[in-house]
Amino acid sequence: MFRQWGGDVINMTTVPEVVLAREAGLHYAAIAMPTDYDCWKITEKAVDISMVLETFIRNIEKVQKLLLAAIPEIREYDDCPCTRDIKTAIVTKK
Repeated sequence: MFRQWGGDVINMTTVPEVVLAREAGLHYAAIAMPTDYDCWKITEKAVDISMVLETFIRNIEKVQKLLLAAIPEIREYDDCPCTRDIKTAIVTKK
């Protein structure tokens, strides 16, 4: 399906969570931490677990900085469309 759509990368990081959050009218944000690309980029060097863990540790530091900056900016929304969009967001059978 993704190839038919012309996709290069399959986002398995946020599906089905983002769809379910939308159905429930919840605010949702994901932070993905890619560690390697050798599974789909044939020109990339093959990785081993030590390379993945090294990248993961660097990603953790970046995510910690991001969260420390972003969390204080989160506000409560009294009139957010997300809470009303549940009326049109149902994608599963009733």
